Parts: sequence; C-alpha cells; structure tokens
Amino acid sequence: MHPDTLEYNEQQEPDHEAVCTLLAREIDEALPESENKIWHRHPVWFLDGNPTVGYSRQKPGIRLMFWSGADFEEEGLNVVGKKFKDASVFYNDVSEIDRSDLRRWLEKCRQIQWDYRNLRRKGRLERLK
Repeated sequence: MHPDTLEYNEQQEPDHEAVCTLLAREIDEALPESENKIWHRHPVWFLDGNPTVGYSRQKPGIRLMFWSGADFEEEGLNVVGKKFKDASVFYNDVSEIDRSDLRRWLEKCRQIQWDYRNLRRKGRLERLK
C-alpha cells in the first residue's frame, strides 16, 4: 500500500479507516500491476496511467468508485450520470463489503476500461477494452 494511501486511511474515523484499509488491501491484491497514488485528495489505482478504481470519504460514507463501472452491468453498483462511465457503492462498515462482489468488480475494471487519461486532450471518452 502506498504510504500516502496509508496516511489517508489513518485520517478516517475508526469504522471508515477499517473500510478503507480493507478496500486498499483487496485492490492491491487484485491489481498488483496498478499504480496507487493520491489523486484529487483520495486514493486511486491506475492501470497504464488510466484511473480505474478509487475511494473517498463523502457524507453517505466511503465511496468506492470504478471509473468504467457503468459497463460492468452489476446491480450492486450505482450509476448516477450518463456523461461518464463511473459507478460506485458506499460503505460505512466492513461488514457491508461483499468480498466476492468486490473481487469480481476488480477483475472487471481490468477487462473494461474507458480512456480517462486522454479525455481532456481528445474531448470525448473512448473505450480501451
């Protein structure tokens, strides 16, 4: 786990720290080839420079977000908008995390990717995988 991610997790209240720590460990294990860093003030994992998964503290809880999650076709993920392809789920306690769902989603974020890395340059979202 990247030291900045560890620091981010430690800054959360105890229940949320446990959620963040579990998420970070699962993501690191499932995506060992990914680069983890703090991006826009929260932990994000990148595959080939493209953001794929991350989490952040929001009012409803810890939001786990998959940048290309709208195309995962998973009932457990909430798709809010249509402009981008993100989908997310909120957690407030580790008991709410279904690890088999999480692992399946993490595998899908490797298989299904939209090109967020070049979004500003090209002006539109293009499918990578």
